[in-house]
Amino acid sequence: MSLPPQTSPIRREGTNPHWWVQLQALPYFRALLRAVEADFYKDFELAAPVYDLGCGDGHFARQVFERKLDVGLDPAFVSLQEAKQWGAYTGLVQALGHRAPLAGGHFASALSNSVLEHIPNLQDVLNETGRLVRKGGLFLFCVPNHRWPHNLSIANWLRKLGLKGLADGYVRLFTRISRHVNMLSPEEWAARLDEAGFDVEAWWHYFPPAALHALEWGHYFGLPSYVARKLFGRWVLWPARANLGLTERVFAAHADHGADPEGTYTWYVARRR
Repeated sequence: MSLPPQTSPIRREGTNPHWWVQLQALPYFRALLRAVEADFYKDFELAAPVYDLGCGDGHFARQVFERKLDVGLDPAFVSLQEAKQWGAYTGLVQALGHRAPLAGGHFASALSNSVLEHIPNLQDVLNETGRLVRKGGLFLFCVPNHRWPHNLSIANWLRKLGLKGLADGYVRLFTRISRHVNMLSPEEWAARLDEAGFDVEAWWHYFPPAALHALEWGHYFGLPSYVARKLFGRWVLWPARANLGLTERVFAAHADHGADPEGTYTWYVARRR
């Protein structure tokens, strides 16, 4: 098992084209992260059939990919019902990632966008993904990394005040709110992937601490969006620039940032051997 040097992906010129699209449908903090991640896919061609591990409600796939992905898998029935409405997949499967009712070696490529950090039985899921992806198949995924817990703004502020116990408690609380279980280093991911039959071809960090702070505070400022989602089934009730224009301008720099060596999230390009 070996880990290649950190990579700097090719950047497009100008404003991230995914920022406004994501902002129209999601709370700004989620839209920020998804816009940065969406932009990285432009450098890759996912050979069919494509497997989306943890497809969720299908909004991301619908906005990012020009064609339908072949199979989206998710354990949540409600999310799959939404994904069906978005029409981003040819087929949808309700199952856990470590017990996929799918044929081994069927998929030519796979992706998992900000999902693997939430999975307790991580190695079992990676092993199952290795079973499903054929030799030579590409596996793209992104996750928060080992820097994430150490760069939360409120915890850092508490530490500066000498309140280490409160800072540690806040990190545990926000980690639970974010439902993060796995926040691993690139070396740890390389070892996990090696066990599952994958080699890491490239990786890079993104979403620096300042962007993470915007995401962190967005969890609190975004409470009205949460209420809207519960009452009306939509995060954003008025997706117009008259409503979102100021937010779009204030946070655009974070969406445009791309890869960053100090980033708190990491993108991985792995290949089935």
